[in-house]
Amino acid sequence: MRFMLMMIPGSYETAGPELDLPVDRVAEMMKFNESLQQAGVLLYCEGLHPPATGARVRFKAGVPTVTDGPFAEAKELLGGFWLIDVRSREEAIEWARRCPASDDEMLEVRRVQEMEDYAPEVQQLTAGFETMQGKKP
Repeated sequence: MRFMLMMIPGSYETAGPELDLPVDRVAEMMKFNESLQQAGVLLYCEGLHPPATGARVRFKAGVPTVTDGPFAEAKELLGGFWLIDVRSREEAIEWARRCPASDDEMLEVRRVQEMEDYAPEVQQLTAGFETMQGKKP
């Protein structure tokens, strides 16, 4: 089962556009990343630039409207993520518990949808999706 561990840093909604990462925190996260990799569960991980550098595209009546960051109405924003492949939800949560997050950070653990989770009709409609994702069918 694949799970996404999503880092939600506190006060990220008010962060400026610059990346000012404390070296000691990066070192701690790298140790965590290495432990995921050594356990053979890490598929992918990335950090995201602050929301001040982003944009949101909303669709109202089919018309896209772009809003540049930062986003005043946002409270919890994604700061980065890990994609892991583990045997169970419990194992994913156990990995999340090992993350060296600070007091103002939290991780959300969410299972990734797999093709076999869908009804046969949906699987038929999405045939070839794995190829679009760069996976071998």
